Amino acid sequence: MIIKSLDQLNKISLKILSKVSKEDCILLFGEIGVGKTTLTRALINNFQQQNKENVSEVLSPTFNIVYEYEIETFKIMHYDLYRLKNEKEVQQLGVFDQNFVSIKIIEWAEIIKNKPQDRLEIYLAYKKEKNERKIEFKGFGKWEKFNAI
Repeated sequence: MIIKSLDQLNKISLKILSKVSKEDCILLFGEIGVGKTTLTRALINNFQQQNKENVSEVLSPTFNIVYEYEIETFKIMHYDLYRLKNEKEVQQLGVFDQNFVSIKIIEWAEIIKNKPQDRLEIYLAYKKEKNERKIEFKGFGKWEKFNAI
């Protein structure tokens, strides 16, 4: 699928939100600047609006590695694994610990070897036109039949 506008990306985020539950994992793949954080911002802000909460400024957690957003009775954990070197560092972060209920949105997920069974993988790529992106979805477990169209 080709995305030509932020409005189109926002509509895709709403489609994802219609299926997401409080323990899901969304993995984002793509080059620097391709739109991983922009998609994450749409997801988090739409979730906040649906829950009648103030919209947050969603930044890339490249240097912090993780930002946490509280939505009523659960959290959205926004990870950026760009600076991590191996799977062991992912494990040390406790990304997949089951101690609390959270939606996990993970940028630069290539480093994760043992991925959760229920997950949505989103692949973003540049196109020839400056403001166009190719987006592909691969669903696993409950996400297997996800269709963003």
